[in-house]
Amino acid sequence: MASTVGVIFTSINDENAAELTKVRSKGSIPYGGRYRLVDFVLSNMVNSGITTVGMLTKNNYQSLMDHLGSGKEWDLARKEGGLILLPPYSDESEILYKNRLEALKGATAFLKKAKEDFVVLADSDAVYKLDYSKVIEEHIAHNADITMVYHEHECGEAPAYILFDTEKDGKVTSIDINAKGKGVRKHYVNVFVARTTYLLNVLQTAIARGLTSFSKDIILPAIKSGKIYGYKLDGYYGNIDSLQAYYKSNMDLLDKNVRQEIFGERDVYTKVNDAPPAKITATAKVTNSLVHDGCLVEGTVENCILFRNVIVGKGTHLKNCIIMSENVIGENCNLTCVVSDKDTSISSGTTLAGCEQKPYFINKGSRI
Repeated sequence: MASTVGVIFTSINDENAAELTKVRSKGSIPYGGRYRLVDFVLSNMVNSGITTVGMLTKNNYQSLMDHLGSGKEWDLARKEGGLILLPPYSDESEILYKNRLEALKGATAFLKKAKEDFVVLADSDAVYKLDYSKVIEEHIAHNADITMVYHEHECGEAPAYILFDTEKDGKVTSIDINAKGKGVRKHYVNVFVARTTYLLNVLQTAIARGLTSFSKDIILPAIKSGKIYGYKLDGYYGNIDSLQAYYKSNMDLLDKNVRQEIFGERDVYTKVNDAPPAKITATAKVTNSLVHDGCLVEGTVENCILFRNVIVGKGTHLKNCIIMSENVIGENCNLTCVVSDKDTSISSGTTLAGCEQKPYFINKGSRI
């Protein structure tokens, strides 16, 4: 692995999943029963040999800081390098950054101090497995200025996609920003590789010229140089760009093949919480579900994900639900396609229902 520094955006595109980011950053959204979204990109970096990672924060990052701590769980509690939280300011005026380019301007000092030859920029709003060292290898082989990672899948309705086309050798020939359409296309997954010196030069030029858009002012003009290449991400890719996408990606985990792909071979690290084992009583019936530590289940749970310390009362039926930590669900309730945020309480006899296209969402700390 060539010497590489990582930069993770933890609060970009928070508005795309506004229900989940009211009280937290995008990277700290709970996922899969015991993880946060940031765990996947951070684990990818650590497993790729990257030991210096800057975390670009913005709003509502207290839960993110609590989760990351010193970086010990990712072996990033180090005297040199390790996990470094970067300030959420665009410049010395202490104004919060408004976009990706302004966020990177605020990280210029961090990048100047970095001794590593290459930099990987990545968002924390997707679930996937990727060895960044392979991307670096292709980047070097192509003598590229920029290597953009993409995944091929069907276009959806959500805006703000960046799609591009490539030649057989991977050279990017065209880019479509904020694209919509139909058919299988190459979707940029917001993972970007460059030499550290190249990125610093680009940022200094952007600062001098007052440029504001990373995609339009940095990536788009670079195509003319002929040195932008794409790297294909194979396998599972879950982009959390809406509540519906969050729901679908969590439900995907009930497929053992998806679980094996995401969690097999290379570890996904997260903060360790000590809790007693789950207790499933004689009155309970649990099928095709993930039930995590500290849960007490006395009712029926079907095709659900229960985070830690969830209580399900007698006679209650949960189907196709995602129930986050510290939820208490009373007796004789009936919940279908519900996403319940942390620390909520649902009274006995309650019936709530959504659908796969529009799950019923319960805000954190609600009492129903």
